[in-house]
Amino acid sequence: MDAWIIWLVAACVLGVGEMHQGGFYLAPFALGALLAAIVGLAGAGATLSFVAFLGASGLVFATLRPVARRHRRLPPRIRTGAAALVGREAIVLERIANREGVGCVKIDGEVWTARSYDENEVIDVGETVQVVEIRGATALVMH
Repeated sequence: MDAWIIWLVAACVLGVGEMHQGGFYLAPFALGALLAAIVGLAGAGATLSFVAFLGASGLVFATLRPVARRHRRLPPRIRTGAAALVGREAIVLERIANREGVGCVKIDGEVWTARSYDENEVIDVGETVQVVEIRGATALVMH
């Protein structure tokens, strides 16, 4: 079997591995193996193919991996709408009692229907609570 075929198979295996792994560790080696396959197909010897593999892998690893790492560290998407209220503090305006079906809180100046995250907990007027979840137009809160 020709050496360029082995390099091509190695490039494919490394490329598939990169798709499953996703950390940009195998992609430079896949590109290096692809270049080694091209060099081997052009008629160069095994030594020159190996040098091409090492050189291309090292170059891609040193130049593109830092760029890929920066892109993986992008901040999370900014939450908007009701999802942005999760984690915020709220003031209880109307006593929250799930069994009675009553409760109202003020979150960032807006009045919301509220229920306790814990079914049995009753929260009195004036207490500060944390928004745990938003279900429709109702805020689920807890101490």
